Amino acid sequence: MGQPGETSRKLINVPLLEVRHLKKSYGSHLAVADVSFELSGGEVLGLLGPNGAGKSTTMLMIAGLLTPDAGEVLVDGEVFNPQDPIQRQSLGVVPQELALYPELNAWENLRFFGKLYGIRGNLLEERCQHLLEQVGLIEAGKRAAREYSGGMKRRLNFAIALIHGPRIVILDEPTVGVDPQSRSHLMDCIRAVAADGVGVIYASHYMEEVEALCQRVAIIDHGRMLAFDKIDTLLSGMSADLHLTVTGPKLNGQLTDLANIVHPQEGEQTVIIPASSGDRGEVLREVLTRLDKAGVHVDRIETQQTNLERLFLQLTGHRLRD
Repeated sequence: MGQPGETSRKLINVPLLEVRHLKKSYGSHLAVADVSFELSGGEVLGLLGPNGAGKSTTMLMIAGLLTPDAGEVLVDGEVFNPQDPIQRQSLGVVPQELALYPELNAWENLRFFGKLYGIRGNLLEERCQHLLEQVGLIEAGKRAAREYSGGMKRRLNFAIALIHGPRIVILDEPTVGVDPQSRSHLMDCIRAVAADGVGVIYASHYMEEVEALCQRVAIIDHGRMLAFDKIDTLLSGMSADLHLTVTGPKLNGQLTDLANIVHPQEGEQTVIIPASSGDRGEVLREVLTRLDKAGVHVDRIETQQTNLERLFLQLTGHRLRD
């Protein structure tokens, strides 16, 4: 028998989802080296990484569609067993590739997938009605899905993942190729789902969406976890690059050991002193000396605003959409 208060402590302290030291190789290729993070109920967690970083492999392991070589996934503190129908119903997955039947209409798609989870009768009809209202497809509900726009198909895909009432939803690039209206609608739906206590893992290449939706982010590159924390906390710890806007003769190799040179437009030059430079004051003085010798005039010096895109660039060395 457990100790008094054990159940309440579990509900308070145990995350909804825990990912512990997941590893996965395909032959000699190490796809996921060591990934760990956690997800709370009602939280939207951004999962970020460049192509080939291991995001998709990680999500497949969390969903139980791929067996890890090492590590484990826990739901409510218990090891997740994808063969357990009760545990399996706790997860909903919205894949990047559409998972729906184009010949069926929205109602028929939802009924089909609902019945796979054993939902029948009035409960199934009520859930279909609620979800179609939520994703804005009531009026189009009787039309075959093949007639839908890309955004409407994405919204139906999202509704299908919710039909069985999962407590955790994994979204893999849910807004790729959709119109602005559908993107906004999907983001509102995700907020509504999280407000109901569902934990959401949100993988996206759109940093502005992640910043708008997510409380925490996990950044992966080359199969390893580079950062996991609240967005505000990660950004507050960033050092900012210095940007010098200059005019004059074109710079070639005068500053290659100290700064980066970019040419946003013909005749314009920006000198960037990276945040990772040693003594920033000393580096800036040396850069200014060399610019003066080259006959280059400094128009202004400014600190670039911190944001998630810049954090990702600092951690991985490239932009998310490269």
